[in-house]
Amino acid sequence: MAHITVPEAEKILDQQINVLDHGFVRLIDYMGSDARIVQTARVSYGAGTKTLREDAGLIDYLLRHEHTSPFEHVVFEFHCKMPIFVARQWIRHRTARLNEISGRYSVMKDEFYVPPRDKISFQSTDNKQGRNPEDVPPELQDKVVELLKKDQEAVYGNYEEMIDDNIARELARINLPLSTYTEWYWQMDLKNMFHFLRLRMDSHAQWEIQEYGRAMAKIVKSVCPLAYDSFERHMVNGAHFSGDELAAIKTMLTGAPNPLQGRRLEEFEIKLKD
Repeated sequence: MAHITVPEAEKILDQQINVLDHGFVRLIDYMGSDARIVQTARVSYGAGTKTLREDAGLIDYLLRHEHTSPFEHVVFEFHCKMPIFVARQWIRHRTARLNEISGRYSVMKDEFYVPPRDKISFQSTDNKQGRNPEDVPPELQDKVVELLKKDQEAVYGNYEEMIDDNIARELARINLPLSTYTEWYWQMDLKNMFHFLRLRMDSHAQWEIQEYGRAMAKIVKSVCPLAYDSFERHMVNGAHFSGDELAAIKTMLTGAPNPLQGRRLEEFEIKLKD
């Protein structure tokens, strides 16, 4: 198979997409494209003789029916910078290869995440890990921002003092907060990237990591526009129903009421709404 380049991807190579206040995502390198998915699916060589429409149809068929091994032949290499608390959510996706900056070898930068005031929210009453959409009074938003900045400044000042006193970096760093920025190189194939994006762009994910998901999605779409269109159609905007839910749909089509109750009913209604 010939080496594949994508004009739209070449335009954004090494271009920084800013995320949050100090973070970013940039595409360092990529291998493959929509054409590679098609080639590996057909076990053919060269560009092939099929039309763009036929290629799009094949890619859509593969994703719709979860024949995903051809998507593993497209690989992305990212350079990312994010707050540590975002990185700890991100690292749950164990199908990647990564190398992160080490506070044992490097002096950590004086860069901390402070959320925008309009993203400072109360705790959700029905979601233990989520935010409440109810507005927080401006004076309380200001208080939170100031408290965060005050703590970050104090902790980093102590960190610098220990570094100046030649205390080992691996010890000096231990009090740095989760808002500290870290960086890594992150490599992942397209199959697993779609899984990552589906979860991390979801409205139930923490807003900060949603922002990184949206930035990475722009890059993925530049490299594989046909595959990304199918991803949006089937994985983002599609819905998967359980056996109970399918039975409920059949029951409702006869004019009978929905037999689902409690949490199963709530989850079913969310799928219909989305």
